Amino acid sequence: MKIDDIRWNEQARAKILDDADRVLREAVLDIARTGGGITSDEAFRQLTARLKDRFIDWEPGPDLRRFADAIANGELPAASEPTG
Repeated sequence: MKIDDIRWNEQARAKILDDADRVLREAVLDIARTGGGITSDEAFRQLTARLKDRFIDWEPGPDLRRFADAIANGELPAASEPTG
């Protein structure tokens, strides 16, 4: 066996990504629903605080800024809207 053969199979990889997306989605929507009038910088800080200990080698990237901007601009669904 080669070192490159030691990796998650495709089903496990898909589940890992789905789980990571769910954690991100829940954090973004929760902050959007509870942070009325929040600034983009504050939303970014809250997202970083919620997510940094949930992922290995966490580094906030441009996607997190995009979601923080969407929170600040009220571009996310209201609490009563479906999230799917």
